[in-house]
Amino acid sequence: MFSFLSSTRSTLGQAARRLVQQRQPSLVRGRADLAPKNVDPRYLRRHKGVIPINIGGSIKGTTLAFGEWGIRIKGLGVRLSAKQLSTAQDVLLRKMKVIKGSKVYLRVFPDVPVAIKGNETRMGKGKGTFEYWATRVPTGRVIFEVGGVPIREELAREALRQAASKLPTTMEFISRKSLPRLGSILVAPETPSTDSSKPEVHPGSQS
Repeated sequence: MFSFLSSTRSTLGQAARRLVQQRQPSLVRGRADLAPKNVDPRYLRRHKGVIPINIGGSIKGTTLAFGEWGIRIKGLGVRLSAKQLSTAQDVLLRKMKVIKGSKVYLRVFPDVPVAIKGNETRMGKGKGTFEYWATRVPTGRVIFEVGGVPIREELAREALRQAASKLPTTMEFISRKSLPRLGSILVAPETPSTDSSKPEVHPGSQS
């Protein structure tokens, strides 16, 4: 049986949902923005989290993988925002565009939403609103690499120095020959030990 009250409720509910969708901010990134492509606004409020510490002995991400020169974090781990990474990347692209065929590689990506409440706001009433995207990077993580074509060390060092000055932590210049880093310790490759106390056994000899 048709009910005028039920049809009115359904129509009002659809209109309310459309109004809520129109008021929600658009989170689809632009072509040059450092942000995830499509994000559901319902899941934008996450915990703050902590900077990871590699206590398991992993050295993944502490050496170059694409370019010939790069910078990595030497100081304390830090949370880098998308704006800071974009500013440093723009500096590198501007310095590298004079070298034909050069490429700039960004090894981290801001995918952690940061929510902030206004100053002098009373406690309670839920979490703050979404402000910007960020990423948490530990000590020793490579941030930028340059390569693609042979680049002189002097040019790469100067370009990466200017990019590192835009980031809020201490960075170090590295090359393909640089050792991996585990926190504040450089990990040297293991050398085979030769024990002279054991007698040498030649093939074909009888014991």
